[in-house]
Amino acid sequence: MIPLLDNIPASFAAGVAATGMVQAMLGLAGVRRFMRTAPDELRAWPAVTVMKPLHGAEALLAEALETFFQQDYPALQLVFGVARADDPAATIVQDLRARYPQIDATLVIDPTRHGANGKIGNLINMLPAAKHPVLVISDSDMHVAPDYVRRVAAALGKPGTGLVTSLYVGRPAAPGVVGALGAAYINQIFASGAVMARALGRQDCLGATMALRRSTLHRIGGFEALVPFVADDGVLGRLVHATGQRVAMAATIPATTVAETNLFALFSHELRWARTIRAMAPAAFLLSAVQFPVFWALLAVALVPHHIGPVAVLALASLVRAASGRMIERALGAAVTPLWLVPLRDVLSVVVMAASLCGRKVAWRGQVLSTAPDRALVTREQRFAVPPALAHREG
Repeated sequence: MIPLLDNIPASFAAGVAATGMVQAMLGLAGVRRFMRTAPDELRAWPAVTVMKPLHGAEALLAEALETFFQQDYPALQLVFGVARADDPAATIVQDLRARYPQIDATLVIDPTRHGANGKIGNLINMLPAAKHPVLVISDSDMHVAPDYVRRVAAALGKPGTGLVTSLYVGRPAAPGVVGALGAAYINQIFASGAVMARALGRQDCLGATMALRRSTLHRIGGFEALVPFVADDGVLGRLVHATGQRVAMAATIPATTVAETNLFALFSHELRWARTIRAMAPAAFLLSAVQFPVFWALLAVALVPHHIGPVAVLALASLVRAASGRMIERALGAAVTPLWLVPLRDVLSVVVMAASLCGRKVAWRGQVLSTAPDRALVTREQRFAVPPALAHREG
């Protein structure tokens, strides 16, 4: 047998696996500590407009949108936006408006393009319909508890806070391995990583929830300041932080739909995430490779297949990774990942990371975009003008 320490690559892989085990346990501790955070309270609740940019009939869309019609909040407006009147999402919104006539809900239909980032362009079109001074921008696929808006508004009400975001968990739209893999990344890796990053002083904005005052939005240049960027959430967080205000995290855990049902679709989605994260925080992105200890232990075994050391590291890494992941999911109230999927999840995550280093293009809602640090989007489509007369509003 070859002594492990005589094989430098195997020793390195085993060392990274050991670091990943420590990170997994620290991540678990961070998630548990976050879940013990008491929600903030306000004496007077500000009027809030929730903005939901939509595009197409996504999986579980009606169910997700309905959770916003069920909010327990005293002064709430919902604004939905689509680019085309025949968008299936518009029909879903109209059905919900009919079922909840007591809710102040507006549907904006406006095809005007403001740049390559269609989501931000949609928000620009929707903003004139927003009535209230507090804006909560929420992704279309978010499922939230009835007190979601209360908890977000309370977090924004703390002195010095300019922007509020939230953790979230993954909710597979359909049973199967692919949905479970997608949810496992969000629940076991992303959530703990986001909590640890905040503990280390980072104030990242997670795009599923972005809440701010209208005055803050005006101060940073409006939604127009975000149009050139793929990672609009990260840029928004940086712009607000640059004003001297804090980016806070609300004490609420929405669920995002994991709609992918085939491995290629999941890989493409996660590759877009990876390349945008790499563009915003390249050093942190590379360091995040330690989050996959099972992969590194498997690599050590492959490099020194007849040595007992890497096998022991693999056994321990599998135990720590599976146990910590399961406990994180339970703490978050998320779907539980089958234990046998944990090694596959780690390997897939590293493959996605490696692929993200091989280019800058991302596929996003029918567009092929290119991302670079602090640079504008580059897209195949350069002509965005649409006659304003085609825009209209219902509500």
